[in-house]
Amino acid sequence: MSSLQEASLPGILSGVIPSAFYEQSTLEIARQLLGKTLVVIPEGDESRATAGIIVETEGYVGPEDPACHAYVGRTRRNDIMWGPPGLAYVYFTYGNHWMINAVTGPDGYAAAALIRAVQPVLGVETMRDRRGLHLLKGKVEDRQLTNGPGKLCQAMGINGSYNGQPLTGPRLYIVETPLSLQLPPFEVVETTRIGISRGKDFPWRYYVKGNRYVSRL
Repeated sequence: MSSLQEASLPGILSGVIPSAFYEQSTLEIARQLLGKTLVVIPEGDESRATAGIIVETEGYVGPEDPACHAYVGRTRRNDIMWGPPGLAYVYFTYGNHWMINAVTGPDGYAAAALIRAVQPVLGVETMRDRRGLHLLKGKVEDRQLTNGPGKLCQAMGINGSYNGQPLTGPRLYIVETPLSLQLPPFEVVETTRIGISRGKDFPWRYYVKGNRYVSRL
């Protein structure tokens, strides 16, 4: 497998993004999340912490968006989407995948930015173990760890217990990426969302051009 540069957990957590950041419009946040780092710390076990630089996102913008869970109104499943901003909306889909979103503002308006892919920077061996890639025949690239929303949740140990957790800790964080780990200057590609049946024409998917961890170019 390819080697990946790893950070220290204290170094990564020095730049936690405040909850006020998520009060902005969903699409603006979806763009701005690119290059920032998602950190997951299992309760009581920092040794299994993982982190990855966000390289792909999608915006889901309220009850008017037919692909957004809020389109059907407020339900038990999507309740977290309605705010306050800065919480994680984690849901189960397709019978076997967890997905993580950042709830965006304003409070009371159900919208969120889906994190679709990350580039690992902490806990790579833990990610490999969780994904079970060592059980597959042939050479499997590390890009397969986190190049999709379900994959990254499995690799980072994200499940329903993280639903409603603040993105400012202590279990979930989105942080400014330390200088030593930042991506080179990049171009943002704006395109249509994928993996949905409605609202497919809205250009609300964003990714880092040329990054090998993006789910689909």
